[in-house]
Amino acid sequence: MVESPEDRIRNLSIWRGKIDIEPLSGGMTNRNFLVRDREKTVAVRLGEDIPVHMISRANELAASRAAHAAGISPAILHHAPGILVMDYIEAKTLTPADIDKATMIKRIIPLLRTCHEEIPKHFRGPTMIFWVFQVIRDYANTLKNDENTNLPDIRGLLQKAARLESAAGPFSIVFGHNDLLAANFLDDGKKLWLIDWDYAGFNSPLFDLGGLASNNSLPSERETSLLEAYFEAAVNEPLWRRYQAMKCASLLRETLWSMVSEIHSTIGFDYNTYTAENRARFDSAYAAFQEI
Repeated sequence: MVESPEDRIRNLSIWRGKIDIEPLSGGMTNRNFLVRDREKTVAVRLGEDIPVHMISRANELAASRAAHAAGISPAILHHAPGILVMDYIEAKTLTPADIDKATMIKRIIPLLRTCHEEIPKHFRGPTMIFWVFQVIRDYANTLKNDENTNLPDIRGLLQKAARLESAAGPFSIVFGHNDLLAANFLDDGKKLWLIDWDYAGFNSPLFDLGGLASNNSLPSERETSLLEAYFEAAVNEPLWRRYQAMKCASLLRETLWSMVSEIHSTIGFDYNTYTAENRARFDSAYAAFQEI
């Protein structure tokens, strides 16, 4: 008999007395719960390795611990195969509208710098490289193996990805979060927190910056201020073009991620609509990139 998520949580040995379990919304590769016992309130995250998305829970655990040591993510209180128990932060989950504010960008930049520069000082064990262009190629191969109906289109997308990879260099490497959706930022009123380290690994900082912009539909003037704040310099044309290439790559990766999820995910989420939305945004961003 397969255990329900709630039974898996109840059967953990860490609880003090009876527990209450409340599902949390969101989570496109995990299931999340708020759990209370007589002493504490915690967040519990259920998720197995997902080979088609290159998600390793061992890497997620190591990145989460390093991010906590760097002061930007909640503490991990317990872990078991497929389960993370972490401190619950009483905080607001950000929305794209929150991120599209100059005051919020000023708060996010130090958080990103800490992620990029400080996490490697605390990370233990082998870590991932999240090279978006290889991720795109792997997704394409997964779709080929699944005989996906979008295959003729995939070939054209791979050609565009190759152009973007050529345009995005030269590259510097930092430790990236690589999934900067608004919902992965928490604001407790005093500081920002960054959560969900499924895709954490070494990458170009332009991928996190481009992903932040693309995931939250930032206008071009906000993108400029984002780059100026991060690099502490005016944005020149070569940097702008490299950044736009990475932003396009972020949108293409999200599109292919959703195509693969349509076939392989068991989580109740409207991947078809998500694919269409991200594909339209990629097409628009790529057309603008070609004009640079």
